[in-house]
Amino acid sequence: MPDRFFITTPIYYVNADPHVGHAYTTIMADVIARHHRQRGEEVFFLTGTDEHGAKIARAAEEAGRTPAEHADHLSARFREMARVLGAGNDFFIRTTDEPHKAVVQALIVRMHDNGDIYKGAYGGWYCTACEAFYNEGDLAEAHTCPTHGREVEWIEEENWFFRLSAYRDRLLRHYDAMPAFVRPRSRMNEARRMVEDGLDDLSMSRAQVEWGVTVPWDPAHTVYVWVDALFNYYTALTYAQPGTDLVDRLWPPRLQLMAKDILRFHAVIWPALLMSADLALPEGLFVHGYILKGGERLSKTTGNIVDPFPYIARYGLDALRYYLCREIRFGEDGTFTDEGFHQRYTSELANDFGNLVSRTTKMIERYRGGAVPTDPGGDADLAAESVTTRDQVVRHFDHDDVTGALDAAWGWVRRLNRLVEEREPWALAKDDARAADLDQALFSLASGLRIAAILLWPVLPGSCAQVLVALGEPPDAVSLDRAAWDAGTPAARVTPPDPLFPRIDRAEVTP
Repeated sequence: MPDRFFITTPIYYVNADPHVGHAYTTIMADVIARHHRQRGEEVFFLTGTDEHGAKIARAAEEAGRTPAEHADHLSARFREMARVLGAGNDFFIRTTDEPHKAVVQALIVRMHDNGDIYKGAYGGWYCTACEAFYNEGDLAEAHTCPTHGREVEWIEEENWFFRLSAYRDRLLRHYDAMPAFVRPRSRMNEARRMVEDGLDDLSMSRAQVEWGVTVPWDPAHTVYVWVDALFNYYTALTYAQPGTDLVDRLWPPRLQLMAKDILRFHAVIWPALLMSADLALPEGLFVHGYILKGGERLSKTTGNIVDPFPYIARYGLDALRYYLCREIRFGEDGTFTDEGFHQRYTSELANDFGNLVSRTTKMIERYRGGAVPTDPGGDADLAAESVTTRDQVVRHFDHDDVTGALDAAWGWVRRLNRLVEEREPWALAKDDARAADLDQALFSLASGLRIAAILLWPVLPGSCAQVLVALGEPPDAVSLDRAAWDAGTPAARVTPPDPLFPRIDRAEVTP
């Protein structure tokens, strides 16, 4: 049986339309999922929407909708975003799905039976935008949320509590046993400090919020939206394929992606919930940074957003995927700019890659009637370089380093461009005595481009499929074992394509 690779994005909160920050996480998950499919692994890629809580109810009221109508409307927008981004997710979960709610209820009953849930009174400063309580010392000036800058409200109510404090030592032992549980390392250190500083029990129900999953033994309460949401990663497997329970095959997740603002929920609360429910913990969490605009993080709440759809309309989907993977080092904060986007598109996609494909296929068509020559066998060193590049890409993906993998693959593209200038096929074509040298140059360029297309396919799936077709290869021949020097189709015939990345005037592109 192939290795199994279960990967998740966080589920996105439906209080406003999606922005490029959501697109970023989805694209990164899709790139990683595609690479693991290239390895021949059985991949299950999960994304979806988080649809309960006070914030949704308020947003729905402001929009003149019922909470259910509001959730339906915005969930459809996020589903469409995944489709437009080319995400190959295997399931799209909604926390308003009845099977999800039923499994959440069963899990919290199990936690209750295990003695981890009790009733108590609570008072605290609550930010509706975060759906989270803050201690007095954590607030910003004028009793405002440190994340959103909005005024918090004091809430007192009798709720059901989860004994999070009881899991302090177990969490620390798990961190010790699994030092790569949270990546990058700085985020693991951050999670550890949260636990070492002491854990308060978690108010895991709400008496004043009707829009949520009902606590089965106390219908006057609904489950805290974060408890409801976190369990989606498990509940989805119970009904993603009707009539089939995927839990035994796929649980636990190999990799869960999220931004750093929800580190505490995923690195502290989530594993404690799983321990309480007697479920295995994820193998790894990868916490990426923020996309910045004007020096500030993107946020629907503050209105500082970047809409990804105009960029797709102007430059194409693959250009957006490439820019986000290349410009923003995965795991760190990065700035999104119109200028940077246009520069990457023009100098790298259009010049480095698109022009290389065009030159190579046109030279093979002109000098060899469109047939890729048989390998004369004179480029053993270059063939070895291709193997080294492929191995580098794989090693980077082994560490969830999407940017590093793309850097390595792009180094190979630039090596092929240097090869054109070194060999000068147009000069070789003028000398019949050097026909074998021309055959070698053209074969090496075609083979190298085929390998480049396979290595870049997770990031540029549409463009790389076009490159393979232009080289006379099947568009779906993207498995990693085909990224070998001699793995091309014998006597393949090229078809020079239309420009992969057409020139765009900078003046035309500001959304």
